[in-house]
Amino acid sequence: MNCRHCHSKLERLFLDLGFAPPSNAYLNEAQLKAPEKYYPLRLFVCEDCWLVQTDDYTQADELFDKNYAYFSSVSKGWLDHASKYCSMVTNKLGLNKDSLVVEIASNDGYLLKNFINAQIPCLGIEPTLSTAAEAEALGIPVLKEFFQKALAEQLVKSGRSADLIIGNNVFAHVPTINDFTDGIKLLLKPEGTVTLEFPHLLKLLEQRQFDTVYHEHFSYLSLYTTIQIFEKAGLRVYDVEELNTHGGSLRIYGCHQESKMATSDNIARVLAKEVEFGMQTLEPYIHFQGLAENVKNDVIEFLISQYKLGKKVGAYGAAAKGCTLLNFAGIKTDLLPFVCDAAPSKQNHFLPGSHIPILPPNELKILKPDFVFILPWNIKEEVIEQLSYIRDWGGKFVVAIPKLTVL
Repeated sequence: MNCRHCHSKLERLFLDLGFAPPSNAYLNEAQLKAPEKYYPLRLFVCEDCWLVQTDDYTQADELFDKNYAYFSSVSKGWLDHASKYCSMVTNKLGLNKDSLVVEIASNDGYLLKNFINAQIPCLGIEPTLSTAAEAEALGIPVLKEFFQKALAEQLVKSGRSADLIIGNNVFAHVPTINDFTDGIKLLLKPEGTVTLEFPHLLKLLEQRQFDTVYHEHFSYLSLYTTIQIFEKAGLRVYDVEELNTHGGSLRIYGCHQESKMATSDNIARVLAKEVEFGMQTLEPYIHFQGLAENVKNDVIEFLISQYKLGKKVGAYGAAAKGCTLLNFAGIKTDLLPFVCDAAPSKQNHFLPGSHIPILPPNELKILKPDFVFILPWNIKEEVIEQLSYIRDWGGKFVVAIPKLTVL
């Protein structure tokens, strides 16, 4: 395998999570009786451009199909995050009724509905039919396709170029990252801006966030590598913000290399943090496997000890990161009999691999677990607030990342 960006030979394996099914491939009851596809889940780091990336075993159209069950609007915190962003970027760029905003991977319209309400023209690009239908119901025009250079060419030919291109948690999801970035370059107006949000590789390494590794994430990005990818496409990263979302993310602002946009001092500041952590050396990568295994072993020991004590443990949040953790640890229904989730699209299904049933949140009041294992630890504050009633019967919360903690 060669690097997705610079095409150097990939030889440095630094994380091996074994074999797992795609994290969002939730099963219905009938599918439990059928064979399940498993793929290697491993990370390599390119020693030339330092792009971290998964094995080439799965195709995007297999992962993001008509049954895709991730709906962004389920999380109130994420809706608030999107709303604040829209207000900020509208003022920052002076967007109005003559502008065009394009969101790549627009999901269920969680973000673009803010531009619709502000009467700013927008277009969603979303290949998963289940989420695209929700966006269309909100009056958002949606192209039900994967974004790539060829689609950008079609849009430009039809007279649609963007003042703002948005990509939240999609840059890491594309197997052909250079073609994707070339498409952004084509679609962007001469003085347009692109903003991309993605989990920061620095936080993954620093906080042992190995459970954010899954097949849907083809790349794991630093600012250093993102700048290189943009430069290859004729784009320039002119600003960056550090966000708390998804356990620590970057929001980068990009433009054409010849744009008048001034380059912010924030770029040098974040790059310095990455250098200080040694991200362009092998040091952070060679020890990471052991750190992941320590977390896994602590989870197994905790669940076994509670089982022996006769305590009941349930999980909350049928998130992709939870699937990675549970499948890596080999956890099944004997140690974790159920997981609750607020998304109707996931309820009455089963987690891939572990086959743990997904129940509505109100089941917690009936089952009264002694511990609620929060699998999407990145929204633990929101979950603890929503489920505070478990304290009424002495229930406690548990998270596994960066280390197993009872809350």
